[in-house]
Amino acid sequence: MRLKNILKCILCIFCLQSFAQENPNSRKEYTAIRIENPPKIDGILDEDIWDKANVANNFVMVEPGDGDPIPAERATQVKVVYDNEAIYIAAVMLESEPEKTIRQFTQRDNLQQSEFFGVDFNTYDDGENQTRFIVTTAGTQADARMTGDNEDYDYNLVWESSTMHDEKGWYVEMKIPYSALRFPEKKAQIWGLQFFRAITHKNQTFVWNYIDKSIGQVTQYTGLLKGIENIDPPVRLSLYPYTSVAVNRFDGETDLNFNAGMDLKYGINDSFTLDLTLVPDFGQTAYDEVELNLGPFEQVFGENRAFFTEGTELFNKGNLFYSRRVGSTPLGFSSAQADKLEDEEIIDNPEKTDLLNALKISGRTDRGLGIGLFNAVTNQTEAVYRNLNTGEIRKKVTEPYANYNIIVLDQRFNKNSSISLINTNVTRNGHFRDGNVTGFLFDVYNKENSFNFEGQAKMSNVNLPGQNLTGFASYFSANRTKGNIRYGVSHRFANKTYDINDLGISFINNYNNFSGNVSYQIFEPKGNLNNYRVGLYGQHLRRYQPDITVNSGIGGDFFAMTKERFAFGGGININSEFKDFFETRAADTYVIYEPYTSGRFFISSDYRKKLALDVRVRTEQYFDSDFASYSLNFSPRVRINNKFNIIYELDYRLQNDRPSYVNKVNEDIIFGQRDQKSLENSIQGNYSFTTKQGLNLSLRHFWSTATFNHENYTRLVEDGEREAVAYDLDKNSDPDRNFNIWNLDLSYRWQFAPGSEAVLLYRNSLFNQDNLSELGFYESFDKLFEQNARHNLSLRIVYFLDYNRIKNLFQS
Repeated sequence: MRLKNILKCILCIFCLQSFAQENPNSRKEYTAIRIENPPKIDGILDEDIWDKANVANNFVMVEPGDGDPIPAERATQVKVVYDNEAIYIAAVMLESEPEKTIRQFTQRDNLQQSEFFGVDFNTYDDGENQTRFIVTTAGTQADARMTGDNEDYDYNLVWESSTMHDEKGWYVEMKIPYSALRFPEKKAQIWGLQFFRAITHKNQTFVWNYIDKSIGQVTQYTGLLKGIENIDPPVRLSLYPYTSVAVNRFDGETDLNFNAGMDLKYGINDSFTLDLTLVPDFGQTAYDEVELNLGPFEQVFGENRAFFTEGTELFNKGNLFYSRRVGSTPLGFSSAQADKLEDEEIIDNPEKTDLLNALKISGRTDRGLGIGLFNAVTNQTEAVYRNLNTGEIRKKVTEPYANYNIIVLDQRFNKNSSISLINTNVTRNGHFRDGNVTGFLFDVYNKENSFNFEGQAKMSNVNLPGQNLTGFASYFSANRTKGNIRYGVSHRFANKTYDINDLGISFINNYNNFSGNVSYQIFEPKGNLNNYRVGLYGQHLRRYQPDITVNSGIGGDFFAMTKERFAFGGGININSEFKDFFETRAADTYVIYEPYTSGRFFISSDYRKKLALDVRVRTEQYFDSDFASYSLNFSPRVRINNKFNIIYELDYRLQNDRPSYVNKVNEDIIFGQRDQKSLENSIQGNYSFTTKQGLNLSLRHFWSTATFNHENYTRLVEDGEREAVAYDLDKNSDPDRNFNIWNLDLSYRWQFAPGSEAVLLYRNSLFNQDNLSELGFYESFDKLFEQNARHNLSLRIVYFLDYNRIKNLFQS
């Protein structure tokens, strides 16, 4: 009945068409003119069409001030024209001190400290979904899909731009094809429009249409673009054929791999786009930052595959989509060793499943309804066993063919609110487990944008052999979203059987948590500070079944940035004892950690300078206990010149006397006192020959040891307490660990044509793990380099083909 009522509410709300009307006097308007002959995109504004075009000017400050007019010596003018193929933009940025303009050469979507000009188009004028185009002073392109205040720079489009500099300032020309935009099929287009300019050497940002930072989101403050009429949405069909070749060498063996395939983008209509990957190739994705993981939860990695990061804002609604599930470790990988017979050996047990194909269909109608469909299919994976006596081969399925599916409906209304319905489903043909999750979400602001109400209701269903588990989770928050003083309360709930881990990720369930916060922030500079924020918060965590307190805590934090872009901040909190139900690795069993306090602090210097520094420190102290932890992150960055920069990072973490899970012996859950230290060194280096060609270096070495006090083992007893117990290392595994990993990536990237690139990549890696935790850093490092190194050299070439250009070529 509850689900039926929720669906009725959804249908009623989807039928509402009461979009709030904004005061037209609060939005600037610009009228574009039609042209017959397109300008040459060279940054030189010498065509007659620019003399006839209307001018957008009178920019106002958005950072750090609030609405101050741009100085006359840095006046900015923008002009827009269009034809049947594209929109053309010309911008003039005056600069009284051109020698101070920061002009850093970087690769696509990497702005660094360069100054830049940008334009936002909201083709449905819905107050949220915008497409952003940026050109830096060096000519680097960046583009992003904006949803509210979030910018997704994995969203890459094909467009043209060029810059030019002289003693008066700098200039930009842009050509944005209609194939790069989604817009309704109407006679007269009316789009949301925003221009912006970052003057980095003055630490100032200006916009064309005023943005009130104290209320709402930046996407709700666009002006209006008018005058574009009688344009037909083009056939949006783009092909990205690729070919790749890779040479791998490991343990004296060399193998050669050749692959070819294609990605495809097709505009189904004016609103919706199909993204399809055929024979996907992820051989050049960045390595995962693997660490020594001794906790009860899996390590979470970022997504490095472009198909799963680009244009996925609809599918991320409700945090039910963890894309690394697609192509992850087979469910039966760990059990394959246990299934090996005494007279057998395992000759193959793949750690990853292969992705066969994947597609996305997404878009939004002119009534604000967003629709998304995602589907992916992974191949069957098998462990292969060989009989040592007969040589007979036996296979066991560790992961069957699997289908991953997401369906999303997201209705925007009042230009600031939305309700959503999302369903995720994983089907494995009845093997192992199937999973299905449905979520109903709402994110609603009042008319004045001064209060926000957000809620989620999610239901999970997991089919196991002979068992079906249904779970439920919810979230609700109410927040003041206007003015200097802001506050909010929230509640999170999940029952014992809530499980979204077939396509999502959730570490814990069975909770009933409450939290609240209050903060004060400024939106205009005060004294020597451009901005600052101070906040207080509190939380009360409870177990749902049984209904007991898990933890309570209060804390505060602050952040500030000076006029010279020196940032600093930190926080402190105090917590009651914590009942950890997951460290024990046993259902409805917990271990108690003593009350504790923690503090953190950071500084970040001005990145505009040749040398900049980030430092972060953190400490955690437990009362009436020797358990304590400390961490230090030290990261200097050097800009050697405008083409070459290096970032070094050192991360050191130390834990002393942490009560930690060791093993389960018979019915006893064994704990030990663990000391763990970790040291990570990494270097990121970039050298750009031009904005189209560059070298990139990524090097990471991570070392961690875990050492247990072998004279102090305990077993868990009632009420989370522990008592001393004898633990025989001769009969049980040694819990000490020495973990060492090394990764190096060196790549040359060349964008030889719009949307087309070639990447030559060399990488090597080393890995070692043993029980020799007593070894020091240098001894462990030497032992790591005694291992066999894995070397890989690969070349990948992607070529962009646009249907409209091919059609015009044949017509001509």
